[in-house]
Amino acid sequence: MTTTERRFKNDIYEQFARIGKAVSSPKRLELLDLLCQTERTVESLAAEAQLSVANTSRHLQILRGVRLVEAEKQGLHVTYRVADPAVGEFFLAMRKLAETRLADIEQITRDFFGSHGNFEALSSKALLQRVREGEVTVLDVRPPEEYISGHLPGAISIPLAELERRMQELPRHQEIVAYCRGPYCVLSAEAVERLRKAGFEAVRFEEGVQDWQMRGLPLVSGIEERDAPT
Repeated sequence: MTTTERRFKNDIYEQFARIGKAVSSPKRLELLDLLCQTERTVESLAAEAQLSVANTSRHLQILRGVRLVEAEKQGLHVTYRVADPAVGEFFLAMRKLAETRLADIEQITRDFFGSHGNFEALSSKALLQRVREGEVTVLDVRPPEEYISGHLPGAISIPLAELERRMQELPRHQEIVAYCRGPYCVLSAEAVERLRKAGFEAVRFEEGVQDWQMRGLPLVSGIEERDAPT
């Protein structure tokens, strides 16, 4: 290999490594996961990730530096979004690779959800079958902006923070299937725990909208008629 060819190889792999360095932080991965749901302001991301606004901004600048996210100034706030749908595909592929190669992920997940009494969760296939047969009510417990950006067809939107006061909107005669951002989102686990304590039959759906879409299944954006304010 000539010196020129070696330099070419070095330069190319250095560029690839920039992506690896940008996503080497657990907090940056969490921020990227949140942005795969919908666009958000720096302040919103900071609150969700339990970081300071300044620290959140620094993490986002690193992700922006490798063009994984992009930003737009809107009044006094800066809104971030993923730069391309391929970013979401990359994140999901990385997550699934980690799940197949790192046994610790399964153990950590089992320990957490097992302690909440709802480790058992529905798969996409099982959920589809129950929805087709009219056996379940699907509940989206993410924040409203995420639901509007994209949700499972027919899902009712009741954010976790509103669940206690809006339980009367849910049918008592059907099983409730709650979902949120994916297999490691804790919102649905908390929702199922609260629903069961209130006497509902409830279970957690193990996947999120990204997983659903990657299986070639449809998503719905906007507010469905029954969720529209009256």
